[in-house]
Amino acid sequence: MDGPGPGAVALSPWQLVLAAGLVLIAGGISLALQLGLEKRLVLASVRTVVQLLLVGVILRWVFRLEHVLPILGVILVMTVIAGRAAVQRSGRTFPGATWRAVVTLVLSAWLTAVLVTGAIIQIEPWYKPQYLVPLLGMILGNALTGISLCLDQILQTLADKRDQVEMELAHGATRWEAARAPLSDAVRRGMIPIINSMMVAGLVSLPGMMTGQILAGEDPLKAVEYQIVVMFMIAAATSLGCMLIAVLVYHRLFNARHQLLSDLITKRQN
Repeated sequence: MDGPGPGAVALSPWQLVLAAGLVLIAGGISLALQLGLEKRLVLASVRTVVQLLLVGVILRWVFRLEHVLPILGVILVMTVIAGRAAVQRSGRTFPGATWRAVVTLVLSAWLTAVLVTGAIIQIEPWYKPQYLVPLLGMILGNALTGISLCLDQILQTLADKRDQVEMELAHGATRWEAARAPLSDAVRRGMIPIINSMMVAGLVSLPGMMTGQILAGEDPLKAVEYQIVVMFMIAAATSLGCMLIAVLVYHRLFNARHQLLSDLITKRQN
């Protein structure tokens, strides 16, 4: 499948050049208001083109794979990159944060993606890359946002309210009793973006997957059906991921003697 879908309009290189001209609007605004963003806009535009072309070439190769092991290798690389990105978005960190984020994504995103391809869409085989890789990519992109918000909230709260948490522990509270409120607030914060997206889906904007299918000539109702599956799988993966990262952080920063190891929390150096 090297060409566009039956209903898709093929774009020529000149049409892509014309589309790139739209960035000049942003550049003109930056110049007019003296924002100093011209170089960053050029760099961002070049990176967008190069990165997406590279992804397109890689996906062509990935979609030809038939054995499960190389496919798992590809999605593992995707997951590690997403885990690192989730931790880097947080203003604070602690030793072992990255591998905990990766484990969280493996357990939440992979489980959700396999359930969708194997049990809901019922693809044969379940690891068919044309389905598994794009679906997992959407899950990772959204789940890492929720996980990073959750992680940032936990670490910020435990750092800012260290004295309060330690006072509760000193007065006989267990580590779970002292950590429950900060963890619950963090999980709630991590889940808010996907809930907000679900609330306005189809009203404020058309979701990406649905738009892509419609542009490719798919029937709008069929595109809606797939988008519903996508929204629900993202919600499941994000909530599961937020809960898992909260539990892993809890076990790292509170020891068995019901002590808060606040010294492990450090501000990220930019």
